[in-house]
Amino acid sequence: MQTLDLSDPQTRLIVLTGAGTSAESGIPTYRAMNGLWRTHSIQEVATAYGFLNDPALGWRFYSERRVDALAASPNAGHVALADIEERLGDRFLLVTQNIDGLHQRAGSRRVIELHGNLLHSRCTVCDRPPFADDRLYQELPLPLCEVCTDRAAPGMIRPAVVWFGEAIQGADMARVEKFMESAPRGHLVFLAAGTSGVVTPASAFVEDAKRLAAATWLVNLEPPENVGYFQNVLLGASGAIFPALFGVTPG
Repeated sequence: MQTLDLSDPQTRLIVLTGAGTSAESGIPTYRAMNGLWRTHSIQEVATAYGFLNDPALGWRFYSERRVDALAASPNAGHVALADIEERLGDRFLLVTQNIDGLHQRAGSRRVIELHGNLLHSRCTVCDRPPFADDRLYQELPLPLCEVCTDRAAPGMIRPAVVWFGEAIQGADMARVEKFMESAPRGHLVFLAAGTSGVVTPASAFVEDAKRLAAATWLVNLEPPENVGYFQNVLLGASGAIFPALFGVTPG
């Protein structure tokens, strides 16, 4: 098994994870043959319009996702990433498309959640910051925002996730860009795992990394659409590959 040499104190490692890394913990993916998009319409449960049109359906769907996330445990891949972060410190950044919070539960702290967090909620109307919330809203009445109670029409509480048609936080994108560009040329390693390579803007990160002369690595069960951008491709589960790749001894 190949290993990543991260011993040079100038080398920085940025890791992008997708749904495949959580599938190993039993979290259903959206795009697989039996994934969630096979049984639910994107327009119904993954757009702001769909939620406002039928918030009861939306909350039933996301309450079920919360049940899945809370029942899951971090796998060996999550743990290996937390271990390498401990070793590298500020030379490490984890960017995830996942919303289940498993990286943090494994011990990762330098995490950017591009698509939000399933176990947080926010208001549909006011600028109240997202707040931790793992409650299950499967029965009527649906929750209203306590901060909006003085409004004629208080806002509804919704999952603090990024739906189709919604923008990723500009501050998150800026943080990714700053991290990659701060590495001395030739001292950046970009590693993607468990991602389809089709969801923007994350799918473009490897292109940015190559522009910065980064070493590019991919760990995936099968080659994604953008596999040609990667110099090193390891096919398999991240939980099986990461410990050896990082030189981590499984606990």
